[in-house]
Amino acid sequence: MSTNFKIAVAEPSSIIRCGLITILKRLPGLHIQLTEIATAECLVESLRMHRPEVLIINPSLPGYFGIQHLKEECGCTAMKCLAIACMATDQAMLRPYDDLINIYDSPDELKHKLERLNAEEASTEPQEEEEEQQTLSSREKEIVVCVVKGMTNREIADRLYLSTHTVITHRRNIARKLQVHSASGLTVYAIVNKLVELNEIKKA
Repeated sequence: MSTNFKIAVAEPSSIIRCGLITILKRLPGLHIQLTEIATAECLVESLRMHRPEVLIINPSLPGYFGIQHLKEECGCTAMKCLAIACMATDQAMLRPYDDLINIYDSPDELKHKLERLNAEEASTEPQEEEEEQQTLSSREKEIVVCVVKGMTNREIADRLYLSTHTVITHRRNIARKLQVHSASGLTVYAIVNKLVELNEIKKA
């Protein structure tokens, strides 16, 4: 029986990226849907569009904000991330990753790592789905506060240095997680969870 994977490979070196993709396509027993990402500029939009289960990425690509910020920004908080080790890398940078792929790993080692990640995900999936439905990221909480204070999507985007499209995506995710589809409902949520004080809303 084959295992299905949606995998994105984000690596600026075409030699490493294409070589890795070629190996992934040839792994026996795995049915892989691949997304290829060559630049940091395409990273967030590609992940948001394709929503891969696994991201294999050069650790330098997410830049200053790191992998956790990337997951929140693209709305893929459950995505597993494997760092590509092709040079000396600060170990602190690698801690947030689920595993490490060395450019000298054999195809069997690569397959084993993917299957292990899949087994871990299968064992925790029900719990993660329940938690994900209830828990907002720090960025989503910031957006809830802005909405409760009466700010428009454009104003929120300017305040948080995001695009309007990203703000709208976050608001959709918030509505899906909380099952709340009105500003008044978000206001109740924000007060109950101590995201805002009542006097802040009155001022707004």
